[in-house]
Amino acid sequence: MSSTTATTASRSATTGDTVAEAPRGRRAHTRRRHDVGFWAVAFAFLAVMAFATVPAPLYVIYQARDGFPTFTTTIVFAAYGVGVVGSLWLAGHLSDVHGRKPLILVSIALELVAAVLFLVWNDVSGLIVARLVTGLGIGTLTATATAHLGELRVRATGDEGSAKGASVAAGVVNLGGLSLGALVGGALAEFVGQPLLVPYAVFVVALVVAFVVVLVAPETVGRPQQRVPYRPQRIQAPAGKSAAFWAAGTGAFAALAVQGLFTSVAPTFLGTTFHVTDRLAAGATTFGVFAASALSQVVFARLAQRTQIRLGMVLLVGGLAVLAVSAVVLQVAGFIGGGVVAGAGVGLLFRASIGSAGALAEPDQRGGVLAAVFLIAYAGLTVPVVAVGAALLVLPTLPVLMGYVVLVSVLAVVAGTRLAARA
Repeated sequence: MSSTTATTASRSATTGDTVAEAPRGRRAHTRRRHDVGFWAVAFAFLAVMAFATVPAPLYVIYQARDGFPTFTTTIVFAAYGVGVVGSLWLAGHLSDVHGRKPLILVSIALELVAAVLFLVWNDVSGLIVARLVTGLGIGTLTATATAHLGELRVRATGDEGSAKGASVAAGVVNLGGLSLGALVGGALAEFVGQPLLVPYAVFVVALVVAFVVVLVAPETVGRPQQRVPYRPQRIQAPAGKSAAFWAAGTGAFAALAVQGLFTSVAPTFLGTTFHVTDRLAAGATTFGVFAASALSQVVFARLAQRTQIRLGMVLLVGGLAVLAVSAVVLQVAGFIGGGVVAGAGVGLLFRASIGSAGALAEPDQRGGVLAAVFLIAYAGLTVPVVAVGAALLVLPTLPVLMGYVVLVSVLAVVAGTRLAARA
């Protein structure tokens, strides 16, 4: 069983800093070192998640250069989703056994490989492979970093209650990183030469820095007393908690389905339906949606959990309704504004879903339970978007968008209602 709580063990004679009890078989570190490690992991989490959305505003450039249809864009995006889901299934839970740091370092290394692939192999086949590798790194990271941040914060403060604040920080970093990457990618593409090279070169540097700083973070998972046989991640609720687990999974699925729309085909909608082809505008739109997701978690953090969930439902469904109506009447401001409002709802619903899932498991199983919920969530990021791309081959844009809005809204209401009832 891994040790995830920090208890006062001794007072360092040389530094005067309190030393936290070491996990089994690991080196002991001071609370200050755990605090530094928290920020190091948060930076790495931010950098990796930002890299994941850098290509979002660039798809229209690839599409204009190579002349491929919108469906090809969804295939490139689907490769990312396949990578995330596959990685979560195969490795998302392994940090419970092998430690948080090794998995985070593997994730950053995979993102560096992906960045190099974008630089040297940028035709359609190269895009697909690079996005697949990007997804593999994200799937390895999300549950691991979320669990690690909570454990580092508890050890740094010696207070179990600080895990709640770390949960907020993890959600903000996760969704905030996604927003930042789209904005940086769009800005660099608009104002710097070689838009299909410079954004990736910038992130090669950022990811190298992230790899180095994570090396200072203490490990928070004890070494197993005996060899643990490998098995892929199971999408299985903890005993007696099936209803709560699936409510959390459905909420996360619906939340990331909204994000998937704005990281894949929304820039194409802007270009084809609203004739907005500015690269910065495409990046700023995705940034606005994800930034609202991150900001809402901070702004409404003091509200009761049940109130946050209900507000998240209202914002998500209301924002999607405004987006849909704006698409009908061809109002680009309403389309973007509706996406931002829906994004704010996504942040609250996603955080509630992940927090609810994390509370279902004991510390030594938390990484696995979170990996299972993230697996469901990233299916929401991928499957509906691929369905949209396929539907666009035979149907006009507007009815496809309407069907997407209705499906996601229903899922959000069902999940949110159940989560609120248990809050």
